[in-house]
Amino acid sequence: MDLLRLLPKATPVLLRHLGAYVELAAQDLVLAQRQLETKLIATTLLLVSVCFAVILACLGVIASTWDTPYRVISIVWMAGGFALLALIAGLYRSRTLRAESPLFADVKREWHQDRLALDQIRSNPVD
Repeated sequence: MDLLRLLPKATPVLLRHLGAYVELAAQDLVLAQRQLETKLIATTLLLVSVCFAVILACLGVIASTWDTPYRVISIVWMAGGFALLALIAGLYRSRTLRAESPLFADVKREWHQDRLALDQIRSNPVD
């Protein structure tokens, strides 16, 4: 198989393929950027809202139980509730990370298919 003879014929195909790889990579980057922006905005809003709500709720509980024998137990129950909430949030976050698609997944898949095709072409020479 004379590779130098096939090179002029294969060059346009290879250039189109490289262009397609660039397009796939750009699409993956745009998708990753959108996902990251959405996550950051949602997380920021959630954290700020939850912080204010939790602080005010805790102040309300402490203020209502301050002059009673239940003030210490109410603080302990709040701490336990926050620990449980942190555990649930951590489990949820780990599940969402596992479900996320990896960056450049489409490019990797196409590259693997092209490598298989090239291996097949090299193993079956055209004379």
